[in-house]
Amino acid sequence: MSLIDYHVHTARCGHAVGSMQEYLRQAELLGLAELGFADHLPLYFLPPERRDAGLAMPMEELGEYVAEVEELRGKARLSVKLGIEADYIPGWERELASLLAAYPFDYVLGSVHFLDGWGFDNPAESAGYEKWDVDLLYERYFTTLQRSVRSGLFDIVAHPDLIKKFGFRPRGELLFLYRETVAAISEVDLAVEVNTAGLRHPVGEIYPSVEFLRLCRRYWVPVTLGSDAHRPQDVGRDFDLALDLLCTVGYKEVACFTGRRRSSRRLPR
Repeated sequence: MSLIDYHVHTARCGHAVGSMQEYLRQAELLGLAELGFADHLPLYFLPPERRDAGLAMPMEELGEYVAEVEELRGKARLSVKLGIEADYIPGWERELASLLAAYPFDYVLGSVHFLDGWGFDNPAESAGYEKWDVDLLYERYFTTLQRSVRSGLFDIVAHPDLIKKFGFRPRGELLFLYRETVAAISEVDLAVEVNTAGLRHPVGEIYPSVEFLRLCRRYWVPVTLGSDAHRPQDVGRDFDLALDLLCTVGYKEVACFTGRRRSSRRLPR
């Protein structure tokens, strides 16, 4: 399987298990060409006493994470990439830019996990959906995602329609929001992640939806692949389905990164 997995977490984030070596072994067993660790960046937008160690690594471990990935490179039979998943919080762009510039990342996944401090993808906070008109919530999510895209901080848009995770669906049409978002992604030349973790959550489908991905193809937006693995056995999980989806939509290659410079790798079919 000459594929890449660019979204793999580590136990440092507080809600994943297993050693980096175990994730690497699974990638090697699957025959992946590249494995990218992209653990959660520390919650830089919160004061230290409010940073939940169960959501992201502590700030003092960020340098250790970078060093551990770089050490692993020399022991691997496949290409190991140093990535990071960074939360976008409006108003905190300068702080995030400074933090990212301090380390030699190969790529940065940009994510929206919080809206006004609400962690909408956290099962412990899922009751928050009941307080929203879901149509307005989707509009708020995608407009925030568009701001993240235009921030210039990221290389890849992670799980673009994460807001669907728990199966809450708007009554209205999403095509306009999708088109606005994909147009913004295309304008600043970012890649979009095809993420299989949605298959393991209540929504039961890949991020992003096929409609979103068709627009990405129409706008010539490149794609990457990620399992969002939080356990070694989830590395590369359901990539056969992701590959089917990509080929159905018309993609023939995936984007790869080194030192935040993009190249491409041909898909195996």
